[in-house]
Amino acid sequence: MATVRKFQVTFDCADPERVARFWCEVLGYVVPPGCEGQESWAVAADPSGEGPRMYFQRVPEGKVAKNRVHLDVRVGTGLVGEERLATLQAECARLVELGAEYDQLLPADEDNESCILMRDVEGNEFCLD
Repeated sequence: MATVRKFQVTFDCADPERVARFWCEVLGYVVPPGCEGQESWAVAADPSGEGPRMYFQRVPEGKVAKNRVHLDVRVGTGLVGEERLATLQAECARLVELGAEYDQLLPADEDNESCILMRDVEGNEFCLD
């Protein structure tokens, strides 16, 4: 039987603390004690210890291409139709106030429910799903 391993998601960024604090607000994460005030890195962690740790490291180069991996923030799980869309739009509005950018709505079709494509405070793509 395979062992299930914990993992962390690492982001290259220009301002680790800013990006970490944004994702803390998005996910209900916290900056763990001892991880505050660093200049070259920052951490966002699930206070329950269940979700993956997120690590943000300063790099000199800026983002130049689309992410090969992105996060799906699951705010509409189990919802369909107009109820799902209203939930996604409300969360989108909240995240835009935090500095995220709205990209586009992918409307429901015969195979998939609606989702909203967004970008975080440094332009990293993610979806509200």
